[in-house]
Amino acid sequence: MALTPVQPGELAAVVTYLEMHSRPRPQPLQPMPFRLQRWDAPDRDRYRALFRRIGAPWLWFSRLAMPDAALEAIIANPLVEIYALSDRHGIEIGLVELDFRTADCCEIAYFGLIPELAGKGLGRWLMQHALSLAWRKGVTMVHVHSCTLDHPSALNFYRKAGFVAVRQAVEIFADPRLIGLLPEECAPQIPLLRADSR
Repeated sequence: MALTPVQPGELAAVVTYLEMHSRPRPQPLQPMPFRLQRWDAPDRDRYRALFRRIGAPWLWFSRLAMPDAALEAIIANPLVEIYALSDRHGIEIGLVELDFRTADCCEIAYFGLIPELAGKGLGRWLMQHALSLAWRKGVTMVHVHSCTLDHPSALNFYRKAGFVAVRQAVEIFADPRLIGLLPEECAPQIPLLRADSR
């Protein structure tokens, strides 16, 4: 068994790709004091702020590294639907991003809640909403991916929702905390290894 070294300043993650090929059986939704609202062509700074609040503990960084024009081309595309989950005070606490740019498919490109809400059952409720929005006329497959840097329960959560793992890949990238995309104190559970860490 060979090990591939990861250079100081870089991170490696195993990415698991999951698919769902039929609409899940509808289940009753518990009443929750939250509102899921579509953002039509959201302001990029507002979008990035919510993306950062949800994803920083898991080192989500791709939308932070993306040039403004490239990000706007995605989030303003009519085939990309972005939904923000808000609490009773109007504070945004969750994100669902559905990408319909590939024919017959919906990718759940981003799905998450602020860290304070992890493990409280709200994720299941939000996923039920996400799937009801994703499975629409003409869609034959919904897919999502997760990686080993995500919440430890993420992969199992997707499998319980009805997704099936179909393939994996290893991704190696510069640590976003060391290139200024996220504060160095983010994700303390993931070692931050500088070139001079030895």
